[in-house]
Amino acid sequence: MSLLNVAIIGAGPAGCLLARLLHLNDISVTVFEAEPSFDARSQGGTLDLHPKTGIAALKAAKLYDEFAKYARFDVSAPTVSDKKAQPYFQLPRMFASNPEIDRLELRQLLLWSLPDGMIRWNHRLERIDENGNLHFAHGIEKQYNLIVGADGAWSRVRAAITSTEPEYSGLSGYNMSIPNAKEHAPKTYGLVNRGSLFAYSDGKSIMGQQMGDRSIQVAVYSPQEESWAKEMRVKKPSREDICQEYDDWAPELLEMVRKTEGDMRIMALYMLPVGTKWELRRGVTLVGDAAHLMTPFAGEGVNLALEDAMKLAEAIIRTKDQDLQSQLDSVMLYEKELMDRGSKAQALTQKLMELMFFTEGAPRETIQDWIIARASYDCDPRMRPFLYPFLVAGVYGFYSVFKWRI
Repeated sequence: MSLLNVAIIGAGPAGCLLARLLHLNDISVTVFEAEPSFDARSQGGTLDLHPKTGIAALKAAKLYDEFAKYARFDVSAPTVSDKKAQPYFQLPRMFASNPEIDRLELRQLLLWSLPDGMIRWNHRLERIDENGNLHFAHGIEKQYNLIVGADGAWSRVRAAITSTEPEYSGLSGYNMSIPNAKEHAPKTYGLVNRGSLFAYSDGKSIMGQQMGDRSIQVAVYSPQEESWAKEMRVKKPSREDICQEYDDWAPELLEMVRKTEGDMRIMALYMLPVGTKWELRRGVTLVGDAAHLMTPFAGEGVNLALEDAMKLAEAIIRTKDQDLQSQLDSVMLYEKELMDRGSKAQALTQKLMELMFFTEGAPRETIQDWIIARASYDCDPRMRPFLYPFLVAGVYGFYSVFKWRI
């Protein structure tokens, strides 16, 4: 029986999946969550899970069949357009193999897979001391010999092993929703086409994503000063105020904004520096955003987080019959691999963000490099050196004709 007694800080997807995997293998685990309950706040938009990462992790946790009950396998491929709604990219449907699931449904699925009492709600971590004790607002927990930070962007666990903090990405914007979009906004519903639409031009974006509850999540992001989000929360701009900033965009794209209802969330996007590393500390490790916070523009965040949980569980389970020293050594080996995987995903996300938001002429002038970066990341590393020249030639050849025709 494993000598590890694991504390997971954070009941997000990565923390819950890790807890599930450890519990299935009779390893003692407790999850501490700062929020008072699972429905304390909105969980945001939709996620597409990838076969080799997110879906593989759910299969390892014996949750894939349950996931399939909620997932949407018939979604359309994502479309990238410019401000005139001219499409520049749409993945052929035959290659659109990543099922979608709402964040709320994924979190509920993972939470419900854990036994009663494993999650201790309303436990906000304040710090970890030099002896590895967990300091909460109402007391100290001492009995854990492995602490896993699954506590997101502003991780208190990360603060125990590195002084590196998230930095402002340069992008801020609005998140809104169109309820029952097929009925209330049929033009937008047709434009999004049961999938996702990402419109970029002039360093700005208007994005729409179909949700499982028939709503469409609309996001409007652009380069802003870091103080902008705070100022806008005070100013409380209207939908028309937003549309005035996009007055030369296609009417059907502005209609996406005008048809939204209810609360408007104003957000600033933060990220950890690409290639973030830290000095290894025995008995403390990280998963998900706590380790490699990224902006959402590559769609890798939750997939990488679930893969982190799976890889860490594998490292712990592989040595569960060995002594405590060997188990903790295995965790430290996991961390080295984690940093490498995280750095690659961070670099991809940074590149895709720069190509669409911070490069003049996007998407027309940047779509080739965007596709090549995306496809290269997904390619088997062993085949990449052989396939890359053909990929570049094919993409640039296609767009030399495509752009001439539009």
